[in-house]
Amino acid sequence: MQTQKKILIAFLLNLFFAIFEFIGGILTGSVAIISDAVHDLGDAMSIGLSYFLERKSKQQPDEHYTYGYSRYSVLGGLITTVILLAGSVFVIFNAITRLVDPVKIDYDGMMIFAVIGVFVNFTAAYTTRGGDSINQKAVNLHMLEDVLGWAVVLVGAIVMRVTNWYILDPLLSIAIAMYIFYNAFKNLKQVLDLFLEKTPANIEINQLIKCLKALEGVVDVHHVHLWSLDGQHHYATMHIVTENQNPAMKKRVKEELSKFDIEHVTIEFESSHEQCSNVSCTVTHELSGGHHHH
Repeated sequence: MQTQKKILIAFLLNLFFAIFEFIGGILTGSVAIISDAVHDLGDAMSIGLSYFLERKSKQQPDEHYTYGYSRYSVLGGLITTVILLAGSVFVIFNAITRLVDPVKIDYDGMMIFAVIGVFVNFTAAYTTRGGDSINQKAVNLHMLEDVLGWAVVLVGAIVMRVTNWYILDPLLSIAIAMYIFYNAFKNLKQVLDLFLEKTPANIEINQLIKCLKALEGVVDVHHVHLWSLDGQHHYATMHIVTENQNPAMKKRVKEELSKFDIEHVTIEFESSHEQCSNVSCTVTHELSGGHHHH
């Protein structure tokens, strides 16, 4: 619930602020502020989307989504991140044209708006901090980026007021955009890893197999598959070769796996003289130190 509430607050703040910015941009005649308003409106849209997807992601599993809806939150993160990437490219492109042809700006009005901007967005960033979902992290990145943006606008306005270096405005916006792009790109990689069922980053699969094989009565472990629903809830399936195929054994294996933050485990027991039906088993078998053909 906490995450949802935070995202909703961020959405409302951003939406009202974007409207306020449009008015401000028109009043000061500042293209910088107007283009920032466009950017904020984009933010508000993607945050609104994140809010609904985060809500949906909390639904319990049903017959259509047996794994539950957690991936919807990841999808929100993906869309927000892509919008951020596109936004920063757009900002950089615009700034370059302004480097060639600097525009005069009403810096007094700009300063007033920048002070309000820093304050409002800092509040929003503070509210959305400390999230655990990728979706909320993306939203928080938006907020931080807005705080940074306004802080830079403020510094820029003060410097321009003293020196009349109008070229500073586009230079600063390029710097911010590149910073945003870099962070959003890191976020995107995380999201894609989840969709591509990559082994969770904090789990070393060889280590995990070693720990399981060290359990008393376990002859071999193979056909190990690990994936994560949303970066927090990890799943695993595996075949365990053992002669004591009993509930106690299953419990020991699950306890061992819970140390790796794996909360949902499906185990198939095999006896040592049984031939594993899965041909692809040999892969994980080699991983677990069975046969090494190099």
